[in-house]
Amino acid sequence: MRKVEVVAYDARWVDCFREEADQIKAVLGDNLVAIHHIGSTSVPGLPAKPIIDIMPVVKEMEAVDPCKEAMETLGYEAKGEFGIPGRRYFRKGGDERTHHVHIFEEGSPAAIRHLAFRDYLREHSDAAKAYGTLKQNLARQFPHDMQAYIEGKHHFVTELEQKAVTWYTNLRQ
Repeated sequence: MRKVEVVAYDARWVDCFREEADQIKAVLGDNLVAIHHIGSTSVPGLPAKPIIDIMPVVKEMEAVDPCKEAMETLGYEAKGEFGIPGRRYFRKGGDERTHHVHIFEEGSPAAIRHLAFRDYLREHSDAAKAYGTLKQNLARQFPHDMQAYIEGKHHFVTELEQKAVTWYTNLRQ
């Protein structure tokens, strides 16, 4: 059973991302367009589950599937789309998870949503603080129930994502 653990922001998460991203870049090769640090560990000051979320963006999703064995060599477990159409998801560390990799094709609405959410939290400290407080409270309330923790965040995240995508889209026009 996975324990729900939300910890204070750790500046070393940036280095953990960079180290892992370099290895993933080598696996994905010329198909890789960009690789992003996403999720709560990518937002300075935000409390987070200590799991590094990495989002490679690729030219062609079909070229990712043959990379499965190389990702497994890096310690990742391939999970396919894992509930999000158009994604390839990998996780590392089993129940003591350390990394999640979410691969999307260039232009994917899901990729844009992840970047918008991250950037919105980076630019809006009030939203980041509210999100961090919610996560800490839920982790205390549901220390051994990951599903309840996720469900407890759902409404807040959904609302914030909509606001973030609008903000992000307007910035790029």
